[in-house]
Amino acid sequence: MPSNVLGKLALGMSVVTITALLAGCATPPPADDPESVAEFQQLNDPLEPTNRAIFSFNEGVDTYVLRPVAKGYRAVVPPFGRDRVADFLDNLKAPIYLANDLLQGNVNQAGMTAGRFAINTTFGVLGVMDVADPMGIPGHKGDFGQTFGVWGVGEGPYLVLPLLGPSNPRDAIGTGIEYFADPVDWYLSDHGMKWLSWTRTGVSAVSQREAYLDILDDVKRTSLDYYSALRSLYRQRRTAEINAAKNPGQYQPPPASTGQSASLPSEKAQQK
Repeated sequence: MPSNVLGKLALGMSVVTITALLAGCATPPPADDPESVAEFQQLNDPLEPTNRAIFSFNEGVDTYVLRPVAKGYRAVVPPFGRDRVADFLDNLKAPIYLANDLLQGNVNQAGMTAGRFAINTTFGVLGVMDVADPMGIPGHKGDFGQTFGVWGVGEGPYLVLPLLGPSNPRDAIGTGIEYFADPVDWYLSDHGMKWLSWTRTGVSAVSQREAYLDILDDVKRTSLDYYSALRSLYRQRRTAEINAAKNPGQYQPPPASTGQSASLPSEKAQQK
């Protein structure tokens, strides 16, 4: 088993474990205040004190590192070039999307994913150009957290993970599985190109953060509590994505308003 895959899986699982062990719990409201109790349960954020502390750390990383790099990337690389990077990165994720299409029982979507990968890898020059979409084969995303949701696994309490941002136990475990299952990482590790795997991760983070520059700035500017706003957006988006997987072709998730914090975006986020 590739050593870098094991390392990434261990890192992902360690983050979840450490977060759970060190998390301080918010004090539930008294039972004789049913409205407050209902609100507390709806927010589903019993670890809020620790979550906010991690969120503040992520915000610092974003403010001083990731956002400036993303702005520089936007300033230097024109839209056409940024689209090519995003298309290439998205094509590399096709095997993960395909696996989740099949696990979700969406055979038709699996066929579309396989077709897109074949067309874009060949005629699209290794996925640099998305030529499948103009041909009537639109893309879609899929991840293991979403698959667990389709299977009926509950999300669990809201979590903010260091660098990875908004999550929950179900999605965090899904992220760990994705690290383990990614065939591109396996190939790069087996061929002594581990550095390319980390380069891919870094470029993906910058590409995603650039895509959300305006959206996150707008959310931050207009919300009274940025933490609460992103928590709500993340949970709404994930619910929509799971509903879309349960009803392919019938239910469409809302526009990508982002569920990510202004920290390192997770791989679940839209790349475009």
